[in-house]
Amino acid sequence: MRALVQRVARARVSVAGASVAEIGPGLLVLLGVTHNDDIACAERLAARVRALRIFADAQGKMNEPLGDREVCCVSQFTLYGDAQRGTRPSFTAAAEPVLARTLFEHFCDELGALRGQFGATMQVELVNDGPVTLMLEVHGPGGG
Repeated sequence: MRALVQRVARARVSVAGASVAEIGPGLLVLLGVTHNDDIACAERLAARVRALRIFADAQGKMNEPLGDREVCCVSQFTLYGDAQRGTRPSFTAAAEPVLARTLFEHFCDELGALRGQFGATMQVELVNDGPVTLMLEVHGPGGG
């Protein structure tokens, strides 16, 4: 399971011109799921995201975790895209939709996150704060 975690001043997700999720200061998480991911992966990754100390403390240093700030999650199978050969990426490493949806929903529930619409074509707007963007990854059984 992979997550691109972005510290944002604000973010919004729209589908067909209608806003489906909007947050102020917090995190925008783009989440990718692969075949061997499971519920334990979703829980470990959510705990890591919650504990990341990437917000400024009283001295202005990145030392504070998420706390009461908001989270918005967007399912992003393209995080498992492979473009090492040719010009058209392969997405065979991305999980099938039933597994991906289940784990995406569980991850979001663990964080109390607002979310984009799974499987939809979405427009994601954000104001990256810092900017601070991190890639996190956890592995499921047999995933190394």
